[in-house]
Amino acid sequence: METRENSQPIVDEGELILIDKPLRWTSFDVTKKLKFAGKFKKIGHAGTLDPLATGLLILCTGKMTKQIDNYQAKEKEYSGTLVLGKTTPSVDLETDFDGEFPTEHITKEIMSSALQQFKGNILQIPPIYSAIQVNGKRLYELARKGIKDSDIEIKSRAVEVSKFEVDDKNFPELNFSIVCSKGTYIRSLVRDFGLACGSGAYMKALRRERIGEYHVKDALTIEDFISSRNKD
Repeated sequence: METRENSQPIVDEGELILIDKPLRWTSFDVTKKLKFAGKFKKIGHAGTLDPLATGLLILCTGKMTKQIDNYQAKEKEYSGTLVLGKTTPSVDLETDFDGEFPTEHITKEIMSSALQQFKGNILQIPPIYSAIQVNGKRLYELARKGIKDSDIEIKSRAVEVSKFEVDDKNFPELNFSIVCSKGTYIRSLVRDFGLACGSGAYMKALRRERIGEYHVKDALTIEDFISSRNKD
């Protein structure tokens, strides 16, 4: 540990850093980049974002890393785009299309009824392309070996969705807004919403707008963060 001239230890109180994660970066990529740029001895992020998602990523350094669980537990808000009528194994554009389904029968009433099924306290099954472990293996590792979700038992989990709204002006492409609890898989909501509409769906885009009281509008880009450190 570093010491001052009077031999008193320098305590790293840590920082809370808000970053707007760019497309195709993993959360680990961002953490590694900031650790190097900020010369942090200790850094971690509070809540993973998929590579194809953008938006708010909270990072804690030094003693603040002890608060990561508290930040992870906060309510999340997302915006994004889903498309009805097609599916992919990963429920996003990480994988190729594997199914096409009718959408002509889907009315506003059907969509409204479907949305109501996924509000409040619900049980959802995580997508097979996720980091959850089953028998010591990450689900995405099994998926990439060709194993389907119907081949293994993925346990459902309780989550809370306080808001799930869609804008259908570009149907079958729907812009959505979701407010939910920790542990909610947005791809699972998209997948299940498509099924509830008697069709299929995949997620075209996802952005995390908020974690608790922290908003992406207040976040730095990685470039801005690096630039600010170079000025110090």
